[in-house]
Amino acid sequence: MKLRFIYTPVTDLKAARAFYVDVLGASLLWEEGASTCGVQLPGDHVPVMLDEDPDGGVAGPFYVVPSVHRFIERNPSITFLRGPERISPGWYASFADPDGNLIRIMDDTESKERVATERREADPA
Repeated sequence: MKLRFIYTPVTDLKAARAFYVDVLGASLLWEEGASTCGVQLPGDHVPVMLDEDPDGGVAGPFYVVPSVHRFIERNPSITFLRGPERISPGWYASFADPDGNLIRIMDDTESKERVATERREADPA
């Protein structure tokens, strides 16, 4: 497991993005549709994912694993709260630690970049 970003639910992405970029000096890393973006705060190496969440999601870490499905299979004692479900780069799932802190995991098994790289490595012309 490797920390990928800090998930931060917001009610208004435009206002949140403006705050992080204009006030805190963050750099905009990516945008996904009209409801999600990633920012990098000055001097830090862990991105913050701002996600418009009308249900009032819980902020917290998002970890990347090689395969969400394998992680679930190898951890039968964990009760998963969500997932596995598809997200744009691959798969997502979440569970809570013993104190109820939400832990999110994802993989990029279906990202276009990863699939292209794996094809090139499997068929070195």
